[in-house]
Order: sequence, then structure tokens, then C-alpha cells
Amino acid sequence: MNLKARFLPALAGLGLLGVGVALLDTGSAALAAEEARIIPAPRLKAVESGKQRVAIFAGGCFWGVEGVFSHVKGVKSAVSGYHGDTKASATYDAVSGGATRHAEAVRVVYDPAQVSYGQLLQIFFSVVADPTTLNRQGPDRGTQYRTALIPADKSQAQVAKAYIAELDKSGVWQKRIVTAIEPYKTFYPAETYHQDFMFKNPDHPYILRWDAVKVSNFKRTFPALYNARAVRG
Repeated sequence: MNLKARFLPALAGLGLLGVGVALLDTGSAALAAEEARIIPAPRLKAVESGKQRVAIFAGGCFWGVEGVFSHVKGVKSAVSGYHGDTKASATYDAVSGGATRHAEAVRVVYDPAQVSYGQLLQIFFSVVADPTTLNRQGPDRGTQYRTALIPADKSQAQVAKAYIAELDKSGVWQKRIVTAIEPYKTFYPAETYHQDFMFKNPDHPYILRWDAVKVSNFKRTFPALYNARAVRG
């Protein structure tokens, strides 16, 4: 079990989520926060209609994933949660222990007239997660921190599959992309204290070390899509 998973539930119970968790790096100083990469948008476009669409992304600790997507223009909500297993196992204690099939994930609701599924994928692979590390992001290790795309329909699935193939051929990453495309099951929102975590805890050591840079990279590389005012919930 990583230190984040071990100590955060206890800190939450004591109301001390904002106190020092500098040890969360678990000695992995050689692991730098994800670097932004300039990659093209998917060639294939998803069929999208209506005023509201849903997309689910798993990219390591959900705090940073939610933090980035909450700043995307056209995103109406970004909710942290669990995907891949049962309701009974959809708790932070169970998931962070690594014994479930859940991944920490974020459910994004967006307006396709303002931002497309393809653009969300481009943002995900550019600044949110390293798609070449298997069951690991930053200091967090375990299947619960895998990178995965959970398409909401066949069109999203086709775009996601084609895009991963495009990126693998592009040579942007020296290693093979291991991000999986997983069938939708049920998304379970995480505990209240996880929601809007970056917004509520901007000075949290984990946020400063690993996640704030993702939002900064997003703002720098996608200025036209960056919304300075993050959506809540």
C-alpha cells in the first residue's frame, strides 16, 4: 500500500487533510511530475449531439485528473470516483488497498458544442497522465492507479481505439502505450472529501508536488481551452 492510501483516510477522519504529507513521494525523487507533450488531436471524430455528453477517464490519483478537466471550457462537471468493480467495494479504503478491480476515475460531463471528446482525449494524453507506465502514476502504484479510457458509446470507443493506435505510431513516447479501453460498468462517486480536492486544498503537499503542474501545463499548452474558473462538482 502506498503512503497516500495509508494515511489519507486517517487524516480525513481527523480533519487534517491539509497537514504535511510530504512523505507521499515514497522516496521516488527520480520520478518527476508529468511533462506536457504537444500531440495532435485524434483524426477520427466522435459522433456527438445534444447539449451534454459524458466521458470517463482513469489517470492515476483522481485529484489531478479532476483538477485538469474542471478547468476545461465546455466541461460542466468533473466528479472523482471509482470504476470497474462493485458498489460494495467502491470506498477509498478498499480501492486504495489495491484489492478491488476499481480504478480511481473521473466522470466528465461536457458540452460537445464547446469541447469535443477528441479534445478531451488530447488533453488527457498531453498533460493528465503518462500512458506508458503500467499501474503507476507518479508516486502511486497499483492497479487502482492504471490509465484507462471508459467510452460512453461505440463512437467514443472507436475514436479512443484509433487514437491510441495513432499515438503509438507517432513515436511521441519511446515506450508502448498501455492505457486500456475498458467497457463501462457503473461509476461510483468518491467520498465527499475527495470532490473538488485541488480547489479546496491548493497548498496540500501532494497537490503542489504532483498535480498543480498538470493544471499549469494545461493552461500553457491549451490556452484556448483553459477556463480560469474551475467548475465545482
